[in-house]
Amino acid sequence: MPTLVIVGAQWGDEAKGKIVDVLAQDAEHVVRFSGGNNAGHTVIVGDQEFKFQLLPAGILHPDATAVLASGMVIDPKGLLDELDRTRAMKPELGTLRISGSAHVVFPYHRLLDELEEEARGHNKIGTTSRGIGPAYQDKVARIGIRMCELVCEKRFADRLKEVLAVKNRLLAMFGKPEIAFDQLFAEYSAYATRLRPFVQDTDWFVQEAVIRGDRVLFEGAQGTFLDLDHGTYPYVTSSHPVAAGACLGTGVGPRAIDSVLGVCKAYTTRVGSGPFPTELHDNIGEQIRQQGHEFGTVTGRSRRCGWLDLVALRQSARVNSMKGLILTRLDVLQDIPTLKVATAYELDGAEIPYLPADIEDFAKVAPVYKALPGWTENLRTVRKVEDLPKNVRDYVAFVEEFTNTPAAILSIGPDRAETIIVRPDLIW
Repeated sequence: MPTLVIVGAQWGDEAKGKIVDVLAQDAEHVVRFSGGNNAGHTVIVGDQEFKFQLLPAGILHPDATAVLASGMVIDPKGLLDELDRTRAMKPELGTLRISGSAHVVFPYHRLLDELEEEARGHNKIGTTSRGIGPAYQDKVARIGIRMCELVCEKRFADRLKEVLAVKNRLLAMFGKPEIAFDQLFAEYSAYATRLRPFVQDTDWFVQEAVIRGDRVLFEGAQGTFLDLDHGTYPYVTSSHPVAAGACLGTGVGPRAIDSVLGVCKAYTTRVGSGPFPTELHDNIGEQIRQQGHEFGTVTGRSRRCGWLDLVALRQSARVNSMKGLILTRLDVLQDIPTLKVATAYELDGAEIPYLPADIEDFAKVAPVYKALPGWTENLRTVRKVEDLPKNVRDYVAFVEEFTNTPAAILSIGPDRAETIIVRPDLIW
């Protein structure tokens, strides 16, 4: 199975970065297919901690090609800062390729993101204010500037003048001063000079790799329930982090995908606004937050924590056609005597087995729980599934049975080595 898609099965922050890093050692190409620097991945290798927002986590493997594909929106300054920071820690990185079709994030996108969020008042989405939504809006409105235009000086000057005329009129409506062309053009032309060698037609490159039978790992950002169509709208992102987004964002067809694995925590977290049926507002919720260090890689915001929602996870497995689950952060649940998992929702006096599309209905649901025994053992030194405590194995088995999806990998700590491959046949 030479093509593998890794997606977030919940609301993001599922430890996809660590998993991609582990699996990328066997991949020839790692392709990031959606989102921008509103998503963060943390990878721990020995005593080094790498924080990625745009670069695929697989770039740490020198023999791998890291691709920023067409479905992404890229902040040039953020990308270069990240690349410089990573190279300072690890000089030998994989080869970087950037799609000429990927759209560029500019300062006016970030400014408009902040202004639009502020204008929502009490109905804030909870964005990272990185300009991702406005950049995707420009893409849909067909006025966005792409990487191929950024790195062509003459075309970039013409396009930037054209777009600034529109954006300055919009900023005037918010009572904000205009953005000057000369300063912005000079700054982004300097970024373009450094990025030009990496920009190419990556759709063709990835298609050829698939045809050759190379091992290609498609790396998603964020999570299924932040998807623009299948997430908890309007509390969603502006792209498609579901498995189908790997096709939309890279130019490969659906039949080119051999396997999809969904990464999910052993509990549930969410950042920002939006309904969260299993959220905990008690000492257990705080215990999970502290033991799991549940604070955002990008924003530093504390994450909302709650019990594992199996209703949502089963729906995610279906949306993504998951072949297997990657269950992470089992170690975080240590010393919680009784664990709960949601197996249904109650809505208006009736029990339902699915996540309702209407956000007001979803906000009203009450979870129906099943209690499972917890464990007190430290899992981080375990390296074989049969050596895990019985209660851990029973917990995993219940998740597998309920979602009708086998566990392919278990993560019992943040380091590369703290990973148990359960079903290698589901991976490559």
